[in-house]
Amino acid sequence: MHRLLLSLVFATTLFAQDFLPKIEYNPKKYIAHRIDQPIIIDGKLDDSQWSNVDWTDNFVDIEGSLKPKPFFNTKVKMLWDSTYFYFGAQLEEPHIWATLTQRDAVIYKDNDFEIFLDPDGDTHNYYELEINALGTEWDLLLLKPYHDVDNWQTTVAIDSWDIIGLKSKVFLDGTINDPSDTDIGWSIEVAIPWQVLEETTANFHPEIGEQWKVNFSRVHWNRDVVNGKYVKTNEREYNWVWSPQGHIYMHIPELWGLVQFEDIKDSLNSVVFKENNIDKTKWALRQVYYHQRNYNEKNGFYAKSLEELDLATSPLSNVPWPPKIHITFSGWEASLVSNEKTYYIRKDGLVWIE
Repeated sequence: MHRLLLSLVFATTLFAQDFLPKIEYNPKKYIAHRIDQPIIIDGKLDDSQWSNVDWTDNFVDIEGSLKPKPFFNTKVKMLWDSTYFYFGAQLEEPHIWATLTQRDAVIYKDNDFEIFLDPDGDTHNYYELEINALGTEWDLLLLKPYHDVDNWQTTVAIDSWDIIGLKSKVFLDGTINDPSDTDIGWSIEVAIPWQVLEETTANFHPEIGEQWKVNFSRVHWNRDVVNGKYVKTNEREYNWVWSPQGHIYMHIPELWGLVQFEDIKDSLNSVVFKENNIDKTKWALRQVYYHQRNYNEKNGFYAKSLEELDLATSPLSNVPWPPKIHITFSGWEASLVSNEKTYYIRKDGLVWIE
């Protein structure tokens, strides 16, 4: 409960003035190839399957180009098979340290690596996993982003939820908690079983060509050496991510990256990333959500028309416009027809297709 209250206060403060995004819609993209032999999870990323696939781009600051580039590199590879979604991460760090050893502790109080998954891209019921250099894990299920919590809700982050069958391992290229030397960094391998995602996702096992919303974060704290030990300073932490958020806040799933699942990699036939019109349409419709929040903050009620929201024209090219706005008992709902499907979004940010 303490963590939820802190997150609610932070999210409320973050969006107190303006709900509009601070960066352009430009999600990072990655192609994850299927493999026919499982990865040995030892943290080393030395299985032959890893050598055949690309790294993601190096991480950037969570606010994107609004802030300087990170001073240590972080990058990830992804693979999948019939049982697991695999992640391999490499983190440069000349002074590896960690303190937390209890599972489901608030791991980002240490330097950590984090995985975020929203398989159906509805921005609700998504998954988070955090791991520090000691290999301590914190997994949780988010029913919705903190800034979309209604007054009556007491639970959004379910700490008691566990990734049953999770495999993870950290490999240290150096020593841990030893200020007397200089380290290279640490790497992590993670295998998340598809089956555990069944709890909230209808299509929990991806098909060839399917795309999921995914992101990664790395929290890095400055530290001093006191009496031969690392001590975290009181300075604010750095937040480095794969796909930037525009805010110091990871819980904006609509801005996460896109991972496209493909078959076993074939050196003779390259695979291209497909333009995701579904995600673009969801993003365009979400502008109604952002503007409605601003409108309500200013006026105390919701707009009934796009003209009131200054959204008479489409925010993205090649997206049909306009949507229809419906005032409801609980707030509002908007709908948009595209390619014979109807996209919906409502007051709490949930987006779906019928």
